[in-house]
Amino acid sequence: MPKKSNKKLPKEVIKHWPEVFEDIDIDVVPLEYLDSVRISFTDGKVWDIAIDTDKNIEHLEKSLDDLFAEYQDHIQNVDFRLNTSKVKEDITKRTKKFLKLRR
Repeated sequence: MPKKSNKKLPKEVIKHWPEVFEDIDIDVVPLEYLDSVRISFTDGKVWDIAIDTDKNIEHLEKSLDDLFAEYQDHIQNVDFRLNTSKVKEDITKRTKKFLKLRR
């Protein structure tokens, strides 16, 4: 029997499009689908960082890497928040395009 994955999307994400999101296992989320990052620190502070995907993704990735490296000993939890409407829009577009090609 296959091992059940613990890499499911959070329930608050699944509710936006359950017929698709419910069966998705996540290993990596492309940065362009992030809405924000919430970082909880061991001292109780919480940072909510809005993600602007219209800017340079490589710069964003480096900035997040630098942030995590600098504060790694003080970070308790990192919560990546998805832009579920963008994910849904892109999946719908790609599905329609795929189905047109298959005809």
